Amino acid sequence: TDQGPEFTCRALDQWAFEHGVELRLIQPGKPTQNGFIESFNGRFRDECLNEHWFSDIVHARKIINDWRQDYNECRPHSTLNYQTPSEFAAGWRKGHSENEDSDVTN
Repeated sequence: TDQGPEFTCRALDQWAFEHGVELRLIQPGKPTQNGFIESFNGRFRDECLNEHWFSDIVHARKIINDWRQDYNECRPHSTLNYQTPSEFAAGWRKGHSENEDSDVTN
C-alpha cells in the first residue's frame, strides 16, 4: 500500500495483526511501485467516495458494494483487452476446460 493515512492508521495495523496479514508499504513518492492499486484507488476515490455523501455505515456499504460489483463484473477493463471481468473469466474457464478435454494420457 502507499503511505496514505488510511493505510498507516492504528486500526488497520491492529486488524492486519489479528488476521495474520502483512502490510507492505511502498516508498513515499514512488506510486509506480504499486501502479495497479494506485490506479484502482484513484478510480474508487473519484468515482465512488468523492461522488457520495454517506448518511451512515449501511448506506456506505450499499453504495460501495454497488460500485464494486459494477467495477468487478460489468465494466470493461483495458488490461483485459476491454472485456468485462466476467467475460474474461468465462473465456479463461472455457479455454481451460477445452485444454482438459484434449489432454491425452497414456
